[in-house]
Parts: sequence; structure tokens; C-alpha cells
Amino acid sequence: MSHALDMIPARPAPPTKASRINLARVAGYAILTLWAVLGLALVWYLASSWDPAKIERYGWRYLDGLATTLILTFGSITLGALLSVPVTFARMARNPILNTIAYAYVYVFRSTPMLLQIFLIYYGLGSFRPQIEAIGLWWFFREAWYCALFAMTLNTAAYQAEILRGAIESVPRGQTEGAKSLGLPTSVTFWKIILPQALIVALRPYGNEIIFMIKGSAVVAVVTVLDLMGQTRYAFSRTFDYQTYLWAAIFYLAIVEALRHTWGAIEARLTRHLKR
Repeated sequence: MSHALDMIPARPAPPTKASRINLARVAGYAILTLWAVLGLALVWYLASSWDPAKIERYGWRYLDGLATTLILTFGSITLGALLSVPVTFARMARNPILNTIAYAYVYVFRSTPMLLQIFLIYYGLGSFRPQIEAIGLWWFFREAWYCALFAMTLNTAAYQAEILRGAIESVPRGQTEGAKSLGLPTSVTFWKIILPQALIVALRPYGNEIIFMIKGSAVVAVVTVLDLMGQTRYAFSRTFDYQTYLWAAIFYLAIVEALRHTWGAIEARLTRHLKR
């Protein structure tokens, strides 16, 4: 009987936590090595094919497009933040009409692509030119830049409203009840107790939204706005050199990385009291 039991193969021992950590570390180093190799190959390619004439001819266009991208992005983020506040309150309101309107707005703009929204505003509203001229707003909607800013503002306001609403609702109800027991007014409770805690929760989602808008702003090139991607398309149409898109990718990567580290520093500064 013991001989038969000896013939049964032993079960392999499950991987320990240390071995899993080592495997994850090895995989991380492998990925970093791959990225380093790709980065060095890209630098070598750009250095070996450097053309000062093209840089002199199209470099200023890239800088102009970069400025347009940053103005559109941060302008829409700022205006969207202002618009998201009443939308958030409407989403949280007990009034079914306000709640339904705000929900429909958020649902539509979060469920459709930004490219489609820009098309509908730039090309779609052009079909109503007489009506728009009658109210004196044609000067705004005839310009692609304004239409792009308007569409991006409406898009990011829908996302920011949901970020803010979720952050406010994440604050424990005990905070409000404690403020009521102290006799604090509702406005003071919201602005001094609820909102500061909610904004800490919303910090990271807000940073992700800004990064998303920077990358998503590239779609405005399809309505003749010469942002960074629009200038890149112009340069490519004159040179047919795909290196123009590599430079655009480097610009976008630099913007996103700079913003990511800046936002991380801001978050660490504002939440330092939570890490003690």
C-alpha cells in the first residue's frame, strides 16, 4: 500500500508571494528594457535623418499648432469646469425635470465621440444659418476655432459633472449630519466641509480628464483648425515624410508627461496630511 502511494506524483507547490513579486519585477524590467531600446532606435532615426531645412520651414508651424492645442485644451477645461457646477447640482437635484435634463445632457455627450459632436456643431448648425444670424450668433458658429472650443467645452463639462457628482456623493453623510448638529448653515457646510473633501477625491480623475482632452483635441484638425495635428498634416502633405508625425507624437508625449508629473506633485502637496 505504501509502495502504491509512493507512485502518486506530488502536487507542485503553489508559487509563493516572493516568487510572484520576482516574476513581476522581471517582467517590469523586460518592458522597461524594450521601451528603452525603442526609444534609442527612435532617437537614432531622428538624428540620422535630421533635415535642418524642414525644421526651419515647418518648425514654427509646430510651435503655433502647439500653442493652439494648449489654448483649446485649457480653455475648454476651464469653461467646462464652470459649466459642470450647475450640471452637477441639477444631477443631484430632487426636481425630476432638472435631473432628467442634466442626465440627458451628460448621457449624450459621454456616449458619443467628440469628433461627431464637433461635426454636428460645425457642419450641422450651419444648416440653420438664417436662424442663427437672426439672434446674432453667426459670427461665433461660422468660425471653426470657436466651434471646436464650444464642442470640447460641452464634452468635458459632461465628464467633469460626473466626476464632481461622484466625489461629492463619496463624502460620508456623517460630515453633513455633524455640521447640522453644530448649527452650521447649508452653504457653509458645502463650501467649507463637503467640497474640499470632494475635490481631493476628484483630483486624479480631473488629471485624467485633462490628459484625455489634450489627446482628444487632435480631432479638431478635421474641421480646419490648425492645432498641433493640423499643422502636422499640413507638413506631411508638403513633404510626404512620416517623420512629421513622429515629431507630433513627441510633442504630445512631452505635454502629457509634463502634465502628469505636475499633477502628481499637486496631488501629493494637497494630500500630504493624509499620509501622516
